[in-house]
Amino acid sequence: MRGMVAMREAAPTVAQVGAGGGQRIAALDPAHYRQHFIHGEGRTWAETNCYTDVLIEILHGLGHEPAATLAFTVAVDFEGDQWTFFKPPHADLYELYGWDIQELSIWRPLHEHVAGLIGDGKLPLLELDSYYLPDTAGTAYGLLHLKSTVGVNRIDVAGRSMDYFHNQGFYRVEGADFANLFQLDGPAHERVLPPYFEYVKRGDAAAPRGERLLEASLSQLRRHFARIPGDNPFQRFKPRLAHDLERLRGADIGAFHAYSFVTLRMVGACMELAETYLRWLDGQGAARLGVAGLVGPAARLRNISDAAKAFQFQLARAMARKKSLDLAPLDDMASDWQACMDGLQCSLR
Repeated sequence: MRGMVAMREAAPTVAQVGAGGGQRIAALDPAHYRQHFIHGEGRTWAETNCYTDVLIEILHGLGHEPAATLAFTVAVDFEGDQWTFFKPPHADLYELYGWDIQELSIWRPLHEHVAGLIGDGKLPLLELDSYYLPDTAGTAYGLLHLKSTVGVNRIDVAGRSMDYFHNQGFYRVEGADFANLFQLDGPAHERVLPPYFEYVKRGDAAAPRGERLLEASLSQLRRHFARIPGDNPFQRFKPRLAHDLERLRGADIGAFHAYSFVTLRMVGACMELAETYLRWLDGQGAARLGVAGLVGPAARLRNISDAAKAFQFQLARAMARKKSLDLAPLDDMASDWQACMDGLQCSLR
């Protein structure tokens, strides 16, 4: 599926009656859904972070090309103890797709808000407990209470069923899990705080397509490139990792996963998305619009992504064996980052 985008009819602008009851935004069935190629086979990082992944699949599911909105990935930075938690800026989504994302205040039962928004043709984005999300089987489902952002396409409260975008795809939750997600069978525990809740006000009809979409995306690339770090972030990451190793060496697997997620996985997944973006621009004909030479910088991003994946395993072994870790791969990542940014600067002149 790598390099291919599944085609489907454009999503409706108002809610429709969904299969099995309830209301829905788009005519999608989890049993036949084809994920975007960013989440397909052959990827170094199957997942990035819950917010970016879910928006990629929602855009794809509702008939848009999510690769166009990845310009923000070129400007990520090392923030002192972790890499930027990268997310598509809302202003970029509005410019490219006509999507206005706003926060919702929860003042009535959660399922009523979700059903009401879908009834108005607005797609809800909210944090739910992965403990009750069946698509996380093997990682969190029935094991860990972890918040994660989902996009709700269909809800049937009476039938206790919901179709939702999450991480790499599109899924269905039913029965007791649905009831637990929305706490239908009893009052919320006093320690359960309301989730963060957003919704998408969609203006899909005004979204640019074809050459206009490419032009708008290139404009965003220029803006985001203007805010890249003033120095090499990998050169700042290296001494911090060396410092953190003293604490991490011998720590349990949970500490490794937490640290790796905010460092190596975050930057590695972001660099792979940035590579995907540059190759998408090149394939769409960015050279016709004066932006050529993107393949070289994309290859440098691929190097970083692959190196971060390999280094993640080396870190895990060093922690488990309480041994030292060769940090030389970070020097190679720094060189590739600098070469990429120099190449992009030439391309965008």
